[in-house]
Amino acid sequence: MDELKITVRFFASYREKAGTSETVVDIPDGATVGDLTSRLAESFPDLTSRPIGLVVAVNQEYRDHSFGLSDGDEAAVIPPVSGGRS
Repeated sequence: MDELKITVRFFASYREKAGTSETVVDIPDGATVGDLTSRLAESFPDLTSRPIGLVVAVNQEYRDHSFGLSDGDEAAVIPPVSGGRS
């Protein structure tokens, strides 16, 4: 079975929880963003207990968890932004 190499970048609190700013994940051909987030939750247990809640951008575009990945894609795991009025 062919595998995809996906570069994953972690930002802000996710970088702290993962203990790294970047990793490369080998994932089966045909994998989706949802498959990737599940793999990340297994590899980095402090990252999240709900992989479905992770916000992911692939090649600088936000994607839902059904989006299909391609070899060489770059995925960014972005924490939720809290805001308010000043």
